[in-house]
Amino acid sequence: MDTQTTSPTPPPTEFAPIRMDRAACLRMEQALFREWLEADGMGGYASSTVHLCPTRRYHGLLVAPLPGGGERHVFVSRLEEELVGPNRSFPLSTGRYPGIYAPEGYQSIASFELDPYPTWHYQIGEVEVQREILAVWGQHTVLVRWTRKGGPAGLRLRLRPLLAFRRSHDLTHENVALDPRATRLPQGLVVRPYPALPAATMGLDAPGFQYEADPVWYRKVEYLAELRRGFAAHEDLFSPGRIEVDFPDGQPIYFVATLGETLPDPAALWAEEQAFRKQQAEGVQSFRDRLILASDTYFYKDTHGRPGVIAGFPWFGEWGRDTFLALPGLTLPAGRLDLCHAVLVGALPFLRDGLLPNIYGADVASSSYQSADAALWFTRAVLLYQHASEADEAVWNEFGAALESIAEAYLRGTDLGLRVDERGRLHAGSPTLNATWMDAMVHGEPVTPRAGSPVELQALWYQLLAHLSELRSAAGDDAAAQRWEQHAQRAGHVLQHDFWLSSTEYLADTLDPDGQPDASIRPNAVLAAAMYYSPLSDHQKASVVQLALAELLTPRGLRTLSPHDPRYLGRYEGGPEARDRAYHQGTVWPWLIGFLVEAALQVFPLQGARMRSLAQVVAGFEEHLSEHGLGHISEVFDGDPPHRPGGTPAQAWSVAEVLRAAHMLELGGS
Repeated sequence: MDTQTTSPTPPPTEFAPIRMDRAACLRMEQALFREWLEADGMGGYASSTVHLCPTRRYHGLLVAPLPGGGERHVFVSRLEEELVGPNRSFPLSTGRYPGIYAPEGYQSIASFELDPYPTWHYQIGEVEVQREILAVWGQHTVLVRWTRKGGPAGLRLRLRPLLAFRRSHDLTHENVALDPRATRLPQGLVVRPYPALPAATMGLDAPGFQYEADPVWYRKVEYLAELRRGFAAHEDLFSPGRIEVDFPDGQPIYFVATLGETLPDPAALWAEEQAFRKQQAEGVQSFRDRLILASDTYFYKDTHGRPGVIAGFPWFGEWGRDTFLALPGLTLPAGRLDLCHAVLVGALPFLRDGLLPNIYGADVASSSYQSADAALWFTRAVLLYQHASEADEAVWNEFGAALESIAEAYLRGTDLGLRVDERGRLHAGSPTLNATWMDAMVHGEPVTPRAGSPVELQALWYQLLAHLSELRSAAGDDAAAQRWEQHAQRAGHVLQHDFWLSSTEYLADTLDPDGQPDASIRPNAVLAAAMYYSPLSDHQKASVVQLALAELLTPRGLRTLSPHDPRYLGRYEGGPEARDRAYHQGTVWPWLIGFLVEAALQVFPLQGARMRSLAQVVAGFEEHLSEHGLGHISEVFDGDPPHRPGGTPAQAWSVAEVLRAAHMLELGGS
């Protein structure tokens, strides 16, 4: 055991705003890999690359779910923008088509910065142009503001909206079903290309407004990230016409795009949202502050006002497992107990036969219950909330019935092959269903078969039973407390003895239905060792942590399989099948670092060498905040150096667990 105490953990680094100068912006391959995100708190967003040149089908200026909680749709893809002078025009926007960029507005870029919202600077001769973008929190509305400085009088700004109006997962192509008409407003227009979708309203707060109908299709728009991911990557976008306005020196021009047919006041909205954002940004003084700011992005309210967590942007929705894994980290380090409580309470109506949804729908009937562990991760979130709030009695009164209903259902046996045998071993999944977080499937078969008893589920199951025993004891019900304690003892014996592999001094990843151990070196043993209630000895926990440090740890989190395993795949790349095969076979997941820190702190001193090493890994994520999803942490990384980021560029549990790790290690704040 490490007993060194001479050096503290790394001090918090000084906060550096995310900014790219002209040279960085003109390195197109890197610039188009860097993506900004503006969420609206209602499940929608605006997102694109540093050059506002979409590289994904999911990129768009106005992306929102359908009214009533339907799937996200890309409504407004982007704007083509031109600075118009007396004799010629200059593009500000950038588009991509097979083999070419057109227009080439990137050539005039001077810089890009993220804080407190995405801001671009362009230099065209003696004219400076600034563009800023804000998504309005609490409504499906996006704002764009342009300001110019210098240059001759009489300049104008010309805009052409490019519309998709399709599901975010799909692509659209030129078709005769589209209605090309736009309803004119005094300072804008309303478009509704398809009657099954809501209208979008676009307008400008600027003098000299002119709209000219000029319906045209932009064919073969190319999305580079989709090409890399092995998906169809070309679509056609429709533009109803051109908008022109005067562009006076020093007088901002405001553009608004919103769902519905009412045109809001963009200048007033901007002033309100800008004040809020600047207030937020003023409190960002460290890496940890930056992660707390990023955590806001993932919270949203559904159409009924229920708070939830978006698993990741741009393509995930609300997923139960992700929600309850991420929730403690997204809220508790920042002291947001009320928000944590609200999400937990909001989940209670979705509890069905001891299960919680893996994918939330608008209601229970439309939700997907294909996760064996979402409910167990919920019970852990309740436990961590209880510890943070110190509201033991209130937690029992509010959540006790739900916790017991989950435990009772697992004892009876539920869907998904969930059952507890007479020895206390929890069984889940089947040969054709992976019901844990390692759920990738190829050709209908699990890539990482874990049917039987996954180790982290057994550990969560033990923790639930031990927690219930304690809660019942505190409530004065000794008989019930003793019953849960007896179940906990059986479950704990299985975890401590049946899963323990003396040959490697590590926990088996899974016991198959016959009780035979899978000795693969995977991070799920770390999850088991990190639980607050655990039957594992300090020696067992220390051994698990040490082997994980040796075999799984990278500068970006834990690998999902030891690189010494012949099944290891170190690159997360290629088409969907290739990526699915690597997803849990060596790919690094940054959220696992939180559990490694949690487990290590139980057996190693905070100021020791091992913890200093982990602190350096956690602090090292600050560099990543400016290399992919700007201000966020990616879903996954390659298992092999240099550990390139992949998956979604903004993932809730990645941000949450790195933040929680920083909090536990006392990095960047108290």
